[in-house]
Amino acid sequence: MNRKIIFTKNAPGAIGYYSQAIVSNGLIYTAGQVPLDPQTGEVVSDDFTEQVKQTLINIESVLKASGTNLSKSIKLTVFITNLSNYPELNTVFKERFDGVDPPARSVVEVSALPKGVSVEIDCIATLK
Repeated sequence: MNRKIIFTKNAPGAIGYYSQAIVSNGLIYTAGQVPLDPQTGEVVSDDFTEQVKQTLINIESVLKASGTNLSKSIKLTVFITNLSNYPELNTVFKERFDGVDPPARSVVEVSALPKGVSVEIDCIATLK
């Protein structure tokens, strides 16, 4: 099995002991990304929509460092602290994946996320 660790300064550094992503056998598996500014390490906003947008930007940065992009996503898992934000999540996803077949997706409500954020997303994508 081939395995390559991915790290980029264009996405937030790990909050714990994990890699930003692993590339293996033509697939990229990202760690969960949260809405932190990569430069400051701070949460970008209290606004849920802005948090989702930044989280997707962070995933895109990790995917670019892996040699691919968000349009090559196969599956996203979204963790949110309030399921009533589901419509806003869908709006951001529709905007972000406009003109592209969207990836498969799961959305799970959780009681809390690191740094008190409202959303965390991980991704599986292809290199090709």
